[in-house]
Amino acid sequence: MTAAPTTALDERTIAHLRRRAARRHVAARIGLYAAAVTAALVCAGPFLWSGITAFKQDTDLYQRDNNPFIYNVNPTGEHVSYLFTDTAFATFAWNTLWVGLLVVAITLFLGLPAAYSLARLNRPWSGPLGIAIFFVYLVPPTLLFISLSRVVGVLGLQDSTWSLVLIYPTITIPVSVWLLIGFLKAIPKDIEEQAMVDGYSRLGAFVRTVVPLVFPGVVAVVVFAFTLAASEFIYALAFVSPTSEKVISTGVPTELVRGDVFFWQSLQASTVLVAVPIAFVFNLFLERFIAGFTMGAVKG
Repeated sequence: MTAAPTTALDERTIAHLRRRAARRHVAARIGLYAAAVTAALVCAGPFLWSGITAFKQDTDLYQRDNNPFIYNVNPTGEHVSYLFTDTAFATFAWNTLWVGLLVVAITLFLGLPAAYSLARLNRPWSGPLGIAIFFVYLVPPTLLFISLSRVVGVLGLQDSTWSLVLIYPTITIPVSVWLLIGFLKAIPKDIEEQAMVDGYSRLGAFVRTVVPLVFPGVVAVVVFAFTLAASEFIYALAFVSPTSEKVISTGVPTELVRGDVFFWQSLQASTVLVAVPIAFVFNLFLERFIAGFTMGAVKG
């Protein structure tokens, strides 16, 4: 006689627990999305502020009571056009682009074979040499630029952008070799051995079988080398003085900061114009970039 009420009670309890679990799940999802949106806004806040500031008029920017995130006065594009009409910003951008591409090419041309030889050729000096190569990256540029300036002067590259093409690979190659060593160790040797059995040379097996598999690591190296070449400051400041040879990292601050006068809106506009293309390209290869760094770090 008491079985039916007990069963009904159990069903109500189960239904209540299910509803509570569903509410908790919804609350957790809302909290997760709220946290993600908050983090995105915090990270994007400086960039959004730069984008808004680039179009502010002086009267809007320098009024302390004005809201910095809205246009209290009608926006203007004169500070953006100032970059291209009154400064050598386009020249800086072009110099940065071709220097970065050449540095990437040199880094891959030297880094890939070096990483492959250290990862595949069983020599007793492979491990210590790999560690020594990485330690080169840990030497601060402030200790090296004086001796490197001697090298640049002897080669006749002072005040030439080619000096940066020569110097930047000394920073990018050590890290790239270390990263690619870890990634190559994650690829079984049987793959290229089978290719050599099929008639390929070691170089042919490397190009046709290993390079496609190591592509995420190559993407990581490309992104790392290019961003470093675009953002490095000490060497660019020490070795290049003419305006026509400067890159963005030194050209923008020297052109837009004159004594105690800051062309603030134009500075922020240059930040946005440089960051948007790099961020767009970076996001195209984001998954492969992360895979390259994580696999290289885990297997290294």
